[in-house]
Amino acid sequence: MRVREWARREGFNEQTVWQWCRENRMPVPFERMNTGTIIIHDPKYENQPAAPTANGRTVCYARVSSSDQKDDLQRQADRLKAFAINMGVKSPEVVMETGSGMNDKRRKLNRLLADPTVGTLIVERRDRLARMNAGLVESALKAQGRRIIVVDDTELDDDLVRDMTEVLTSFCARLYGRRAAKHKTDAALRAARDA
Repeated sequence: MRVREWARREGFNEQTVWQWCRENRMPVPFERMNTGTIIIHDPKYENQPAAPTANGRTVCYARVSSSDQKDDLQRQADRLKAFAINMGVKSPEVVMETGSGMNDKRRKLNRLLADPTVGTLIVERRDRLARMNAGLVESALKAQGRRIIVVDDTELDDDLVRDMTEVLTSFCARLYGRRAAKHKTDAALRAARDA
């Protein structure tokens, strides 16, 4: 559909939508024709067969940062499973992973996000999914007809405060991550010299 019609249906100003298209910030797919016309491909309004993701599998995703939190990981997984059962899910799957929320190389999460049969992903808190830019993941899944359910969504509401928290978290992770690596390297060198 054309920009004007999509903007009217979604309640946006037409000029805002044009700007989003120019800046490639559209929340839904769009296409630029040779004539300059922009066609928006919003899955909500197109008559294409829906992927099986809308009523796909429900998966509970539990994550902790380090291996010394294994007990916390199991408790988190149990809480998520109980939440899913209370929602009416007959047999929720549970995926548990240990890894930093700052790291995007988490194999199990990446598999879940790439699997189109996973229709609903349940996480305890938004930072269990990702420390930063969890909203982008949520928007991408929403465009595919999939969803993320956050059990404890009592996070900061102010966008500026949330952004500052994410930036500080990023800086701290880099700072303390490097220090930890340096301390481990120094300890290994001392052990090698003393041997």
